[in-house]
Amino acid sequence: MYKNILLAVDLNEESSWAKALPTTVEYCKAFKSELHLMTVVPDFGMNVVRSFFPDDFADQAVAETRKALDSLAGKSIPDGIPVSTFVGYGSIYEEILSAAKKMNADLIIMASHGPHAKDYLLGPNAARVVRHADCSVLVVRNQA
Repeated sequence: MYKNILLAVDLNEESSWAKALPTTVEYCKAFKSELHLMTVVPDFGMNVVRSFFPDDFADQAVAETRKALDSLAGKSIPDGIPVSTFVGYGSIYEEILSAAKKMNADLIIMASHGPHAKDYLLGPNAARVVRHADCSVLVVRNQA
């Protein structure tokens, strides 16, 4: 049913993958799917902010993030599940939607929100992905 599953995580928030990653692994096993694990390095937004950082800061941030994502994949994805990693740079929800199209994802999986949210609302990025995705989206709740 699902051949290409995209799991979007925030490496700085374990809650974005602690429950969603095992769920994704189970889906990949059940459907014999390929897993595309991704994260996004947010851009600076305004040029004035960018001017306070070294010119190669974004490239360095993406390279370090790629190492961390590859490490997470190596530790957490069992053998036998084809996995690729991808680091986007820019708007979080836009990068997730763009990657889903490029990877021909037929399912996007992501966590509902960070650990400090006290309500049952989706986070703004998850909500935007749900609204604009061309494929199914599974939002994994972090709360019991």
